[in-house]
Amino acid sequence: MSSRFASILLGAILTLSFFSAAPSSAQELESWELGINYPGEDSTNPFLLSDEGSAKVEFFVENSGLTEITVEFEFDIPFSGEHEAPEGETITAGSNESFDLKISGIDVLSQDAEKKEKFSITATITARQGIPDPLSSPQNREGDLEIPSIFDLALEITEPFGPMNAGSETILTVTVTNNGNAQDGVGEVDVKDDCPLLSTDNGLDSLLSGNIEAGKEKDANLKVTASESHPKRHCDITVTVTSKREMNGGGNAIAEGEVRVTVEPPPTGDSSSSNQGDGSSSSEDSIESNLPAPGVIVTISVLLVALIFPREGD
Repeated sequence: MSSRFASILLGAILTLSFFSAAPSSAQELESWELGINYPGEDSTNPFLLSDEGSAKVEFFVENSGLTEITVEFEFDIPFSGEHEAPEGETITAGSNESFDLKISGIDVLSQDAEKKEKFSITATITARQGIPDPLSSPQNREGDLEIPSIFDLALEITEPFGPMNAGSETILTVTVTNNGNAQDGVGEVDVKDDCPLLSTDNGLDSLLSGNIEAGKEKDANLKVTASESHPKRHCDITVTVTSKREMNGGGNAIAEGEVRVTVEPPPTGDSSSSNQGDGSSSSEDSIESNLPAPGVIVTISVLLVALIFPREGD
């Protein structure tokens, strides 16, 4: 009887040991974690790409188990981006290892500003203490990549058709193009020239109203006037515009263009009124200037008379 009791007691102890050890083994197998260090320690905060289309994401694997683990990584990058990161690492028991995922090659100008898409990191244990583990479940973490707002204005000024006369005016067309990926506009306009007797109007103020969509342009006319006393000279006119959105963001993105205007002296004696008023006198002067001098006429007349009417003595 005692031997039978001992057998039953031993079986109970073994059974109890099995069931108590099973949860411990399962816990040991799952005692690791993949994580991402999000901006501001908030998983809802996106990683903002640089203007060059790059970003760095720090992630980690924490191994709180009692065995060394070998982990293999896979990455999924949006916006057709490229990446540089370790393909796999070995993490010793009770340690936390951090790694860098470097994202690059994203064309931010071809994407809308502030657009977000998710990237993902997948980690799978391939071995424990050097022994292959084909049954381990992978872990996956995600984050958002955000396209930055690029403010890039370009400015172009039409060349004048030719020199302008003192006392006249010419029109220059100024075109501002939004080469960024976000809606923008002109916040400030500045016009300068290096000729004190040259003046410009406020025609470019119309650029300050409204916005310019990405990839679109807006133009305005600048009237340039040269004083009547303006000497012959080359005058350089510079137009500078500042991005409206960049100004609001505390930046100073500017675009600048320059053009040269040549000022010639005013025409002399060729106005219509002068020609009409002085037409008769000019004709008379022209005619008189084409006739021989009076002394020559008298000499020729005397010779003719002498030939036609010879002296009676002859």
